Amino acid sequence: MAKALGYSTGQQDAWSKQIDSWGTLPISETAEDRGSTTTAVVLDHQIPDQVVDLAEQLLKAPRHLGIHSGGMVLTERPVGEVCPIERGRMDNRTVLQWDKDSCAWMGLVKFDFLGLGILAAIQYTFDLVALRVGERWTLNTMPKEEAGVYDMLCRADSIGVFQVESRAQVGTLPRLLPRRFYDLVIEVALIRPGPIQGGAVHPYIRRATGREEVTYLHPALEPVLERTKGVPLFQEQLMQIAMAVGGCTGDDADLLRRAMGSKRGVEKIERLKNKLYAGMASNGITGALADDIYSRIQAFANFGFAESHAISFALLVYASSWLKLHYPGAFLAGLLRAQPMGFYSPQSLVADARRHSVAILRPDIMQSEVDADLESIEPGRCGATGLDSCLQRVQLEVGPFVRSAPDRTLEHRRDGNFAVRLGLTEVQGIGRELAKRIVLQRQEARFTDINDVVRRAGLTVAQAEALATAGAFDCFGLSRRQALWNAGYADNDQTLPGSAIDATPPVLPGMSEVELTLADLWSTRISPDDHPVQHLRPVLDDHDIVPIGRLGAAYAESRVQVAGLVTHRQRPSTAGGVTFLNLEDETGMLNVVCSSELWRRFGRIGRNASGMIIRGRVEHSDGVTNLVAERLQPLSSVYPEARGILPSRHRSRDFR
Repeated sequence: MAKALGYSTGQQDAWSKQIDSWGTLPISETAEDRGSTTTAVVLDHQIPDQVVDLAEQLLKAPRHLGIHSGGMVLTERPVGEVCPIERGRMDNRTVLQWDKDSCAWMGLVKFDFLGLGILAAIQYTFDLVALRVGERWTLNTMPKEEAGVYDMLCRADSIGVFQVESRAQVGTLPRLLPRRFYDLVIEVALIRPGPIQGGAVHPYIRRATGREEVTYLHPALEPVLERTKGVPLFQEQLMQIAMAVGGCTGDDADLLRRAMGSKRGVEKIERLKNKLYAGMASNGITGALADDIYSRIQAFANFGFAESHAISFALLVYASSWLKLHYPGAFLAGLLRAQPMGFYSPQSLVADARRHSVAILRPDIMQSEVDADLESIEPGRCGATGLDSCLQRVQLEVGPFVRSAPDRTLEHRRDGNFAVRLGLTEVQGIGRELAKRIVLQRQEARFTDINDVVRRAGLTVAQAEALATAGAFDCFGLSRRQALWNAGYADNDQTLPGSAIDATPPVLPGMSEVELTLADLWSTRISPDDHPVQHLRPVLDDHDIVPIGRLGAAYAESRVQVAGLVTHRQRPSTAGGVTFLNLEDETGMLNVVCSSELWRRFGRIGRNASGMIIRGRVEHSDGVTNLVAERLQPLSSVYPEARGILPSRHRSRDFR
């Protein structure tokens, strides 16, 4: 709308950055609007009222004509005889001219195929483990119900694990304390808009941990809700509730299913409201109880999981957890190979692996493969490490989790003799085809110097400089600055061999530790050795800023200051205006809770600062630590030295 009204591109971009989520925005009100001389509206944006008003009118309108990349229709006869089709923009692709609702109304069967990056990451990990460690696994053969896996999840050590790595899941795992596979099924389905808005999360956790008695809204619902302790969590259960006490037919229940998660789910469920209330009345359910049941059904309009879907996802949760526990190096390499995917950036994944004693090696023109790989730390030591009991197909029965028990995660590691060598594709500007060409040329004959690499691989000056900045030419005995100097004068395939300047580079000062970290982040967006905030730690310690990894029960209800880089900003529609920040330093990650009032005061800083100092009150309960923010400050404005230490290109993953 700003573009339509003639505002410049710069203004459009600036206003877009002031919007935190998909939804309505307030507009200013004048005294005449409210008939009062004291009314004032505090806005946290500068978007003109006319732009906001026009955008509000288009909120629920279709935004574009799109093609569902995973939606397919199967018919008995050629589909063109059943439905009009058209050519897609992609070669050899045809598209139905009807939308999915029209296809369903005509009786066509539509299949949705979900592509999951974690499936690729798991397969990459299996392949690496078989190749390097010599242990071959599949989803079917890996040991099931291992206590160490559930212990790791109970400690919320789940960064990189499928589905349960998000802020909300990390806060739920230590409360739910999963000890069997079906607990993971519950965990997957629990943190969804439907159960959250339906008030299912806390009651289920209290019942699962024995703090609340299991009860049912109506005796007829006990068979439906028994497996989830009287709390509706799955789509199938809502359908069964509608049929058991709401007088709905199977077709009506299927309408409910299709309404769950659709953009107009509330309107679709409203069509059955009278029928549901009439059915409940015939079963003796009226008044507040009927309203309660209907509100739970209506809450699932904003998406709830199918139990069958949750079971499939839970298998991948267990598999990725099992691999993270036993092969953290191979698992990291698998995740890096499968990027882009997941909740965390490669930098955060690498930092977490380092905290699990995984050594990370920079890209090396003589050692790196196309993608991340495992490399033996010491020649000749390639066998497996860790506990042999982890290989047993049948595991001991999983007992209760003991919070005070020592963390034995490292004892389970099987790839302890290996480090993760970053692949050539991690370097900015080095695509897969070029990386393959470099590896192929190296296999034919070892590279002798930078000139040899540039000529045989056909590198541009920019690509050679990126490799030099990443430290990929350290194997030639050059410092990074010397390699950068030589990269600008190297041979290329457009010149005669040997015609480039091959003089010894001048004596150049070496890079400091801070400069090396920034060079790593510029070239690969990964710092293998340390975290940028680590270089600020002496200054932070002098000002009593607590490392995140030290927070816990000892700091409960204390007011502290923490500092770090912001990795995520989130404002879920179910959070009542609360914004969550994920703050990371060299010791760990912290969930920061920002109230709507605090966000109005510090919203500019909260949205734009890549590094922050946050003062707040520590909350610690059931093994979960949060910080309730009271003040946000840009790290670089409080400590000017941070400007030369923190990466200028750091980008968080915001409001996803």
